[in-house]
Amino acid sequence: MIEPDLTLAASLFEQLHASSFDGVGITRDTYGAGEQRAHALMADNARRLGLEVRVDAALNLYLTLPGRRREKPVVMTGSHLDSVPRGGNYDGAAGVVAGLAVLAGWIREGAQPDRDVTVMGIRAEESAWFPVSYIGSTSAFGLLSPQALSSRRADTGRTLAEHIGELGGRPEALARGEAELRPESIDCFVELHIEQGPVLEGGGHALGVVTGICGSHRYRQAQIKGRYAHSGATPRSHRQDAVVALAALIERLQREWQDLEASGHELTLTFGQVNTDPMQADFSKVPGQVSFCVDIRSRNVDTLRLLDSLLLAAAHELEASHGVRFDWGPVSGSQPAVMDEPLQHALRGAALAAGVQPRQLPSGAGHDAATFSNRGVPTAMLFVRNANGSHNPEEAMAMDDFAAGVRCLGQVLAMRAGLAEPQDPAPI
Repeated sequence: MIEPDLTLAASLFEQLHASSFDGVGITRDTYGAGEQRAHALMADNARRLGLEVRVDAALNLYLTLPGRRREKPVVMTGSHLDSVPRGGNYDGAAGVVAGLAVLAGWIREGAQPDRDVTVMGIRAEESAWFPVSYIGSTSAFGLLSPQALSSRRADTGRTLAEHIGELGGRPEALARGEAELRPESIDCFVELHIEQGPVLEGGGHALGVVTGICGSHRYRQAQIKGRYAHSGATPRSHRQDAVVALAALIERLQREWQDLEASGHELTLTFGQVNTDPMQADFSKVPGQVSFCVDIRSRNVDTLRLLDSLLLAAAHELEASHGVRFDWGPVSGSQPAVMDEPLQHALRGAALAAGVQPRQLPSGAGHDAATFSNRGVPTAMLFVRNANGSHNPEEAMAMDDFAAGVRCLGQVLAMRAGLAEPQDPAPI
């Protein structure tokens, strides 16, 4: 097996940190200066390696090592380069760095694959900035809805179309459904990513082979509207307390979640933001309004629908009992995805051949790999152990774990691209 260029990988991580450290964590804002610098860094290094570099209408980045038979479907890897505000340095970026490290090793040894191999730097995976899932990958397949281009970034208030256009993209082409990628032209997509939860760390596993990716159902701008009243002069029987109604909803849904898990459902439920109006709420007022968001995730569409129905039914009952009104606002979400079994076998076999015992696990977090899978592209994900979770500045991926993951990725890409003979897959 050709050794990947891990020195290049370490240098890229250092440069990414230097260009996106905000004083507390890492901020690579979607269609902003942070994400743009990361894409420029990867493109510059790819050119130095002699790779072909191109972008599409959404400014997704494609870094390609040409194969001997360019008419064959391309082998693809990669991930996103944006981050949440004050996140970590490895979320997303590790997958792009890993792909470049693999290709740099092949180039160093003068190896040429039978078919093209492309590392994709995907735009706008983190929906913290725009309330749309998988902007970059759906755009690449011509699937971004025209309405999504009118969505506004959380901090600037400006539209997605404006942000894309300012950086040189072509939002008008995206509105027409212009596609850069066709499923039949892609042999496979394999995404390396840090695990964003505690499973690998807790189980002592350096690597994880992902079985499937959860879909989501989200209310990002929900509100409960009651009535403001004097905190001392209004008895309980006359209150329309929005905060109490929300507390009752959260407590009720926690019980529903527990009951669904007990009956075999796999899901998560999060009320990630809860806010009263700072201009009206006061210690001496009964709160008349509260804003909140809801994030439901599962690998099963029926489970998503079931918990949503339970949520809405509970809210209807609380409207009657608490004298409040629920306003759910726009709904967003993403579809679950199943990972390709032969690719799972290949990743597991590559890990075992390298002396690493991987763990199988689902991904509760969303990833662009879901877009590829749901377009019919054979897709797989490899998780690298990461302490302290993700979406925070304390991400802590060990370089030895990353190196093991890159070697495993490189072996599978080489097999798919005709650079190495495939090994017999290990049974799952």
